[in-house]
Amino acid sequence: MRITTRWVARLMCMAAVCAAIAAQAQSSPPLKIGVIGPFTGPSSDFGILMLQGVQLATEEINTVGGYLGRHIELIIKDDQGNPDVGLKGSQELVAQGVTATLGFCNTGVAQKSLDVFQTAKLPLIIPCATGTPLTTKYPAPESYIFRTSPRDAIQAPFVVEDILRRGWAKVAIFADTTGYGDAGLKDVESALAAKNLKAVHVARFALGVKDLREELRAAREAGADVVFSYTVGTENAVIANGRKDLKWNVPQVGAWTLSFPFFLNGAKDAAEGAMMAQSFIAEPNNERRASFLSAYKRKFNKPMAVPMAAAQAYDATYLLTYSLFGIRDGNLTGTKLKVALENISRVYYGVVATYEHPFSLNDKDAISQNMLVMGKISNGSVTFARPEDAKRNAIVKRKN
Repeated sequence: MRITTRWVARLMCMAAVCAAIAAQAQSSPPLKIGVIGPFTGPSSDFGILMLQGVQLATEEINTVGGYLGRHIELIIKDDQGNPDVGLKGSQELVAQGVTATLGFCNTGVAQKSLDVFQTAKLPLIIPCATGTPLTTKYPAPESYIFRTSPRDAIQAPFVVEDILRRGWAKVAIFADTTGYGDAGLKDVESALAAKNLKAVHVARFALGVKDLREELRAAREAGADVVFSYTVGTENAVIANGRKDLKWNVPQVGAWTLSFPFFLNGAKDAAEGAMMAQSFIAEPNNERRASFLSAYKRKFNKPMAVPMAAAQAYDATYLLTYSLFGIRDGNLTGTKLKVALENISRVYYGVVATYEHPFSLNDKDAISQNMLVMGKISNGSVTFARPEDAKRNAIVKRKN
């Protein structure tokens, strides 16, 4: 091929541009993004997966130049699943000058820190915690609190609809006394009331409980034909093992926490058949999910213990980045970023869903009920509860 003077000039120009971009990336300060969650302690089984989802997305984004030549630097705080530790970590993130924060897996931990971000006018995107009150504490137009996990106000009615289709209408609710359990209980009761139903038995218990057989006997005597649990993994296992000990063969259903390793490993065969709401199941049923699962395996070389946590955090990181590109002058104030998040114009083809205008001035939740599927524990892992769910999940899901 003949190389003309024009081609030489063009190549020299491209080389100069690449050199300039590289020089800018080296000289520009990193963009600090906070990450906070339970990376040690009893909630670390999904906290670590949330962090890994953020790390995987951040690595990909930095590989192609970050934001206007600035690489993203993650400022990581371990809240240990403790509200007071979480509050201190949140205050430290604001003091360290983060542009935005991705975080929280526990509703009660998040609740204690929301004021920190709202007062500082710094956006918080919640990839895991599902308690309904988190995105309703402040009037939506004023709120700096966003979320990419399915709030319990859509999980509860989704599960209630499913169990009623299966003919189970006498519901016993087992909810812990944390902020998560409190909010979840209200959402389940509201979902039942919408169907003119009421729980036949309600059991409350503190985290760390080792035996719930007495409450399970009471639920059985009340005629319950299904147990709806709203707690985390370990306590979910206590419920399942108690049912097994009592030889009470009724189904256990709930929100996404029934997919956690602490439940699967703690309950073992007693977990079989449990069903839960899911936004993402780790099966490569479309190109995006296959790519995500493959990239995760290459980077971390281990099974994805809580796929929803990793996938939602991965998508949250990309949505944050998409909003950043709506601010072309590099002046990243919290208020400008809030507006940018509310007006993401570019469609993001994510792992959990296709996000077209995921947030708005009046809506800070990116996930709608139509994006959910029912998961089921089969042979110790989570799969689709029904074949039609698997087929539906392969289709691109968009927010209602």
